[in-house]
Amino acid sequence: MNNFLSILLASIFLVSCTSNTIIEKPKNLIPKEQMVDLLTDLLLANGSGSIKNTQLKRNVNYYPLVFEKYNIDTTQFKESNYYYASKVDEYDEIIRKVEARLEALSNQFEDERKLKDSLTDFKNTRDEMEEDAYVQ
Repeated sequence: MNNFLSILLASIFLVSCTSNTIIEKPKNLIPKEQMVDLLTDLLLANGSGSIKNTQLKRNVNYYPLVFEKYNIDTTQFKESNYYYASKVDEYDEIIRKVEARLEALSNQFEDERKLKDSLTDFKNTRDEMEEDAYVQ
């Protein structure tokens, strides 16, 4: 009987700790895969705001451009984000996909940087060899 009472109390405690708020699915819900793309681009936009762009400007707000790219507004994003955040498992899946994409982009950037550095090193070495040959 003590075990039953303990299990009952633990169950009541766990049920009372979970959210009973049911969030209705928005009519204009952004699909999961598009949400992954959108969040990835928003994080990239957030990170690039402090880097000089081609017009040599810093602290540019790129969010409107991202929303324009996906043809959505901030309200649609907020409603969709709030809905997915209320579904922890679904949101966790979305976030894991975003992290994987950002990691892949980071690796791609690093590979391209290494290639560019190696080409620069090769060019510098070749130029030095040509200068040495010319001097002799």
